[in-house]
Amino acid sequence: MRVSQLFNKTLKEDPVEAEIISHSLLIRSGMIRKLAPGVFSYLPLGWRVLNKISNIIREEMNRAGCQELMMPIIQPKELWEQSGRWFVYGKELIRLKDRHDREYCLSPTHEEVITTLVKNEIKSYKDLPLNLYQIQNKYRDEVRPRFGLIRSREFLMKDGYSFNRNEESLNKTYEEMYDAYSRVFTRCGLNFRAVEADSGAIGGSSSHEFMVLADTGEASLTYCKSCDYAANMEMATHEKRHYDNGIENKLEKIITPDKKSIEEVSEFLNISPDLMLKTLVYKAIYENNEKLICIVVRGNREVNEIKLKNELKAIDISLADNEEVFKATKTPIGFIGPIGLENVEIFVDEEVMEVNNGATGALIEDYHYIGVNPKRDFPRDCIIGDFHNVDEFDLCPKCSGTLNFKRGTEVGQVFKLGKKYSEKLDCKFLDEKGENQHVTMGCYGIGVGRTMAASVEQNNDERGIIWPKAIAPYHVIIIPVNVKNQDIINIAEELYKNLLKEDIEVILDDTDERAGVKFANADLIGYPIKIVIGSKTLENKTVDFKIRATGEEVIVPLKEALGKIKRILL
Repeated sequence: MRVSQLFNKTLKEDPVEAEIISHSLLIRSGMIRKLAPGVFSYLPLGWRVLNKISNIIREEMNRAGCQELMMPIIQPKELWEQSGRWFVYGKELIRLKDRHDREYCLSPTHEEVITTLVKNEIKSYKDLPLNLYQIQNKYRDEVRPRFGLIRSREFLMKDGYSFNRNEESLNKTYEEMYDAYSRVFTRCGLNFRAVEADSGAIGGSSSHEFMVLADTGEASLTYCKSCDYAANMEMATHEKRHYDNGIENKLEKIITPDKKSIEEVSEFLNISPDLMLKTLVYKAIYENNEKLICIVVRGNREVNEIKLKNELKAIDISLADNEEVFKATKTPIGFIGPIGLENVEIFVDEEVMEVNNGATGALIEDYHYIGVNPKRDFPRDCIIGDFHNVDEFDLCPKCSGTLNFKRGTEVGQVFKLGKKYSEKLDCKFLDEKGENQHVTMGCYGIGVGRTMAASVEQNNDERGIIWPKAIAPYHVIIIPVNVKNQDIINIAEELYKNLLKEDIEVILDDTDERAGVKFANADLIGYPIKIVIGSKTLENKTVDFKIRATGEEVIVPLKEALGKIKRILL
């Protein structure tokens, strides 16, 4: 390919809407262009990267015994009603009607379709296990599309589904997919970590996310350096602690005039914030109704909303507004507490139950309780669970080691679905005894575009993108410094043709731009190897090599250039 023929325009300035580095660099380097919020066109260089990632995925899926197929993007409402997800999936599901008023959705995922397809094809245990996948566009109506390809409305995804006889067979397939995903991201040149994760709207008994580590990542994760424990913040736990403040005191109501926040009340009462018990009111949203609930956590903790939503089995949850809070508790914000609270369901974080001589709101403006012992004073019917976020002072739940916190971008996820979909959609097989059994399923996804963006988040510098060799749009760029010098052009053309003969992915910058502009564009786009041909080439029969990833610059004899490129690309 020649730069003069390439459909690629680079930009000097960051796009106004870009919030993270991958969004900015993918636009500036001419990889993508925005059509609408969360909807992008992939230009030739970006499409080459996506295809390389897709091909790596295909190779590893096929190696693991999976089979590729293609399913419809438009899915009928009836299937989603059968699975119970037509409303559960929420507003992210893009719904539409045809001219006959039949309702459909644009596929965010394919559990319903693949289960229906397979149930009509398999007959007996001899047809199992079966592992099918596709690489296809998906659609989700994100409330706020952002971060470029990280959170978009239309995106390229590999989604796969396994069908097994039982849990034992599923576990084996799950491990195979876990290993295959690890190979995919390793081959893509990414520094990643697999972490325990929430199953979300997909459902199932357990799940792992594959997170590409980067300081600008959209999500937080925690891991232990002393063992293999790792989890995203939605699922993270820690070693349990006990919180005691001496001999058990009696419950006492005291005035705390205009002291509302945890900081104000703890300072006024001379009580550590971790002995303060804060009560928050949440609105839980269901298919046909919503309800207000209270959640109690220690004053120095934050509510883990994913854990709370899962406990509530709600479609979504959000903090209640002032009016809703007063409606539920008859108390202004800042003075709410669980003691004496009636007619509202109360959820209590498990750490709260270990506190002795704590303090909490007294359900009266300007008053708090002290000497609170939750085991003695809280309502007996409150629901206890793990509802808080892990923080830097917590210890590993497996080995008591120090927990480390990183940011990352999710690029893949594997799920054990069990029989969630096979029972609802009646996908069965005959076992050895001739008895009908529901298949046990797994689900496995990779965001192809997200993988592309995550690579940029992890691999960049002040000049632009640094593509890993395996997914770079081209491996080598040849830059003749002066295109008006025919001798320089002849040398560049000959090297270009020799590289093409060796099936090396090479691009020749044959434009008449200034050398500085060519160098800047090459670094912005991120070609792994840059070869400069100039006056020194004519004088000394040498070329300048620059390795993008390391910044290494070397002068190489012209006759050795081809061999060096081959060695670098091995």
